[in-house]
Amino acid sequence: MDIFELMKKDGYEQVIFDFDKETGMKAIIAIHDSTLGQTFGGVRMVNYASMEDALRDAMRLAKAMTYKCAAADEDKGGSKAVIWGNPEKDKNEAYLRAFGRFIEMLKGRIVTGVDLNLDLNDGSIIGRETQHILARPKEEGSSGSSGVTTAYGIYIGLKACAKFLWGNENIQGKKIAVQGLGAVGEPLLEHLKEGGLEIIATDMNEKILRRLQKKYGFRAVKPEEIYEVDCDIFSPSAIGGILNDQTIPKLKCRIIAGCANNQLEDEGRHSRMLHERGILYAPDYIINAGGVIQAIDEEQGYHSERVKMKTERIYVRLLHIFEMAQKEGIFPVEAANRYAEMRIREIHKMRRLYVPK
Repeated sequence: MDIFELMKKDGYEQVIFDFDKETGMKAIIAIHDSTLGQTFGGVRMVNYASMEDALRDAMRLAKAMTYKCAAADEDKGGSKAVIWGNPEKDKNEAYLRAFGRFIEMLKGRIVTGVDLNLDLNDGSIIGRETQHILARPKEEGSSGSSGVTTAYGIYIGLKACAKFLWGNENIQGKKIAVQGLGAVGEPLLEHLKEGGLEIIATDMNEKILRRLQKKYGFRAVKPEEIYEVDCDIFSPSAIGGILNDQTIPKLKCRIIAGCANNQLEDEGRHSRMLHERGILYAPDYIINAGGVIQAIDEEQGYHSERVKMKTERIYVRLLHIFEMAQKEGIFPVEAANRYAEMRIREIHKMRRLYVPK
């Protein structure tokens, strides 16, 4: 693997490796683009099969964060941190604080927040070593879990999808299949129930699935069955890469709209496959931007009503992207990319023109 060629291909600014010999903590931070400002991206802990897998995940997600922040009208660039370790065995206070020191060493070039396999308590521990972590527990003066805001944004986005496809944003009575009931999937259930949707759901964790089924009264299916559910909306809210050659032919929905990052295994080929099957795809980094909006708002002094109003703009943004795709004869993900890239280009041009003498 030639790391420099990978960086050159998609315009990465930095890739930084860290190893703490005392705890065995191994981490990689990928910084994609800082045109819009200080970079932002969560940290996840995964027991990757190899260093190459960890690196690819960090780089892929860092680029997605650049686009997410740009499209959400935030003045942040994109980055991502991954900790390569087993969250069940390796994670402890010293281990997490070692990662916090790694973040602090970068002196604000990246600000982060907890992601996959890390929770608010982990964020609190990391925060003992660095000031550059957002969305920590509320009792620490932070905004708490961003999953609730992300879920609200998904629900708002569902209405935009319905408006574009069916001409009416009313989704009451629509059937939705939810894949994943974690930090976003669970609060999404509350909105779906209140909105009067018929819910079919699954999760890899049987205990979580049964607990939430009892609470919300949805129909539960096995994880491998969720793709073949006859529904109006499929909502991927777990891992990425789940829209691929194997799963897309199984889908029986008209809309795909969920919180998982990097849902398309291959943007070009799988966008085409969805289009050919008449399925409207809501670009993930547009519809799931609520959590980023919440976390970044903390730097202004967190204000819940402001975050709610900014998250509700996802509705207008999605409609604009769908209309742009329709007008230009391109796929929604291509329209979303152009939307984000245009903002980055304009800000880059402005900064070149107004460099202090």
